[in-house]
Amino acid sequence: MQGALYQMLNHGISTGALFLCVGMIYERRHTRLIAEYGGLATPMPQYSTMFLIVSLSSLGLPLLNGFVGEFLILLGTYSADLPHAKLFAVLGATGVILSAVYLLWMLQRVLFGEITKKENAELTEMDWRERAALIPLVVMAIVMGVGPMLFLRGTEKSVNSIREAVQTNVISRIVK
Repeated sequence: MQGALYQMLNHGISTGALFLCVGMIYERRHTRLIAEYGGLATPMPQYSTMFLIVSLSSLGLPLLNGFVGEFLILLGTYSADLPHAKLFAVLGATGVILSAVYLLWMLQRVLFGEITKKENAELTEMDWRERAALIPLVVMAIVMGVGPMLFLRGTEKSVNSIREAVQTNVISRIVK
C-alpha cells in the first residue's frame, strides 16, 4: 500500500514534468509528432537534460522517484499471500520493461542523433519561467528517489491502520 501511495506521488511529479516538457517543445514547433524531432540535445541542452531526467524517473530508473514506488508495488505483489500473486508481479514487471523500451526509443529519436529537421536547429533554450516551472519537479524526482524514507515514514502509520482495518473487516465478514 505504501508503494501504491508513493507511486501516486511519483506519477504527479513525473507526469506533470513530462507534460511541461511536451508543452515547451510544442510551443516552439507546434507539433507533437516524434518524427518531427531529432537532435534536440544540440540546440537545447538544458531542456534535453531535464527531459531526460524526468523520462528516466517515469520509467523507474534507480535513484529517481519512479523506482521506489514500482519496486515496492512489485515486491508487495510478489510476496502477497494470494492466488497468482507471482504471476501478477511478473506481468507488472513486464509492463515496466515495455514502458522503458518505449521511453528509451522516444528519447533516442527526439533528443539524440543528427538534427533531422532544419527547424530544430533554430530552437531556443528554455527561458527563466520554463526553468522555474521544471527545476523543482526535477529536484523532487531526485530527492524522492535518493531519500524515499523522508516520505515513507510520514505515511507508515496511516497505511498500517488502513491495512489493519481492512484485514479486520475482511476476517469478520468471513467468520460470519
